[in-house]
Amino acid sequence: MRIKGAGSRFVHGGATLQEAVIPVLRVGKRREADVGKVEVQIIAPSRNLISSGQTSVALYQAQPVSEKQQQRDLLAGIYAQDGTLISDEHQLAFDFTSQNPRERELPITFLLSREADRFNNQDVFLKLRERVGKTSHFEDYTSHRFQLRRGISTDFDF
Repeated sequence: MRIKGAGSRFVHGGATLQEAVIPVLRVGKRREADVGKVEVQIIAPSRNLISSGQTSVALYQAQPVSEKQQQRDLLAGIYAQDGTLISDEHQLAFDFTSQNPRERELPITFLLSREADRFNNQDVFLKLRERVGKTSHFEDYTSHRFQLRRGISTDFDF
């Protein structure tokens, strides 16, 4: 059959990319039970007492990040018993891949706000909070209790 036009006389001229390349797929089946987030622990000072306008703690990532252990993003702050934030907040990403435990420690210093004077001689809590999914809500991951006992309130706190 003869048809008018240039497309009617098409001759196959060789192999195309789709014919020459063989795709190789790597299937990495991971079970939900095997995959989790790294654990984070609070390493508090020996005395659970806050007596100045700032306090330092260390946070420790228990396992290195790997294929089966994913990073954990946390929000850290010091809160009163009624949930009032009385320090600055730190947004932290625990994504350390080192096998050396010393390299997975993260020291943090919290500065207390003026609001903290209202809660003097009371228990306060260092809370690590984790975002719930992709929402704006946070839930408590872990916490540590401190006694807030400041002798003299100052005007130099933040």
